[in-house]
Amino acid sequence: MCGRRGRHERSPAGGGDRGQVALEYLGFLPLLLLVALAAVQLGLIAYAAQQAGTAARAGARSASLREDYTGDCARAASSWLHATCSAAYLGDEVRVTSTVTIPSVIPGFGESEAHKTATMPVDH
Repeated sequence: MCGRRGRHERSPAGGGDRGQVALEYLGFLPLLLLVALAAVQLGLIAYAAQQAGTAARAGARSASLREDYTGDCARAASSWLHATCSAAYLGDEVRVTSTVTIPSVIPGFGESEAHKTATMPVDH
């Protein structure tokens, strides 16, 4: 076999490929973490948008009855999300827009907001 080493023989310097897989995994780990954080962030965005819709509907219901719509709007969303509402009375209808702050789990992403609107007839 003129100069060829068998499968399990070590090279004369003793280096070989030992630990190469571990180093490749460590190099790939930041990318995996970034993908996982992005998935969590997308989930937070969807959840905040859903909560903004719920808050807008609850606020519109209360505003149509001329009740405290801001309190009902804030209570309709999860307590760890900050929800605010504003109402516009348009004749026989009331339009309530809710704003929910979307928290960020990705460094440098910054906080953003989800806006949803609901319209209901005013109860006479």
